[in-house]
Amino acid sequence: MQEDTTSSPGTGREDKPGEQAAASGPGPEEAPAFRFMRRALEVSLLARGRSSPNPAVGAVVTDAAGNPVGEGCTQPPGQAHAEVMALRLAGEKARGGTLYVTLEPCSAYGRTPPCTKAIIEAGIGRVYYAVQDPNPRMHRGAQVLREAGIEVIEGPLTQEAAVSHEAFFHWLRTGKPFVVAKYAMTLDGKIATRSGHSRWITGPRSREAVHRLRDESDAIMVGINTVLLDDPALTTRLETGAGRPGCDPLRVIVDSKGRLPLTARVTGPGTLLATTRNMAGASRQELEAKGVEVLVLPAGGQGRVDLDALLEALGQRGILQLMVEGGGSLLASLVFNPTGPRINKVWAFIAPKLVGGSAAPGPVGGPGVERMDSALTLERVKYHSFDSDLLIEGYFHQPVNGQAALSES
Repeated sequence: MQEDTTSSPGTGREDKPGEQAAASGPGPEEAPAFRFMRRALEVSLLARGRSSPNPAVGAVVTDAAGNPVGEGCTQPPGQAHAEVMALRLAGEKARGGTLYVTLEPCSAYGRTPPCTKAIIEAGIGRVYYAVQDPNPRMHRGAQVLREAGIEVIEGPLTQEAAVSHEAFFHWLRTGKPFVVAKYAMTLDGKIATRSGHSRWITGPRSREAVHRLRDESDAIMVGINTVLLDDPALTTRLETGAGRPGCDPLRVIVDSKGRLPLTARVTGPGTLLATTRNMAGASRQELEAKGVEVLVLPAGGQGRVDLDALLEALGQRGILQLMVEGGGSLLASLVFNPTGPRINKVWAFIAPKLVGGSAAPGPVGGPGVERMDSALTLERVKYHSFDSDLLIEGYFHQPVNGQAALSES
């Protein structure tokens, strides 16, 4: 799918949603380091939503003459990392060549041997890595390679790689998933009509972009009211030719009282029901018999699921990116948190439609703020157009990088 994009004010850049533009450095006749690192970033996208808890890394190998001879991305946990996949494809042509990789190669044993070992054994002469691994167990990779006599260069496209690995870096730093909130609304701020009808607010290209985000996420979360009102499937449906088969994320339903219907489309394997002790035992047994996993968590305010405990539990499962699609009460609880928003990034689609109605719902519920100067403002905002729809993509204040708290597996 090709989408039109407009740049953030003052940046002069045009980016795809969810990605940092690889716009720094030379243009069409750019230097090989930029060209091949850009390709490594493209290849890394194939691992998103499939490599967690490992980062979605991409790698490209060129031979001694500078010709590309291999590329690869991180495989599912316990399988080969991106560097190893690219080196396998390159074979003996890698000897004396150059490796371009989006993240500093790992240097410690986990489920697999360190990538530095494979790089040294392949006879690579030079390594470019876009961004340093903040994991203290892994960020000696560059040093290990230099000690083996390999030329090692950090960059290019460091900023782009940091954004590409933002979910992994956040998980390392906090132990919790990187949370992306997505919603679609009309020009007058409604997510449905006064009768609750909501299909469809945006056009096909916007909806395809949403399915791409689902495909790249490890889990998708909604509140129980969204299930009761819309009965969503919460699956990934990508058009043929999307580059890879779609992958359904883990479905997380926040339901403090266990009201999930046995007939709901999400009721079955691949669904996690986050609830509290207020759930009836009989309901739990019936849902578990259908294949639903039931996770009982502490109750927070008003007897609702403690969202911090839920995010910690998802982080412990290796969930790097969590997509939240509603509803309004859940988004309000995630946004208006006394210690700061629990949401990291927002994808807000706006369709040029008006539905009116004071009873028609908006995307974020709760009591809201009293004064406009108390409103939460997004940073690093970008704008993207999908036919007549507009996507606003932005972040709540947060560091892009940080010290590691967990280890790559």
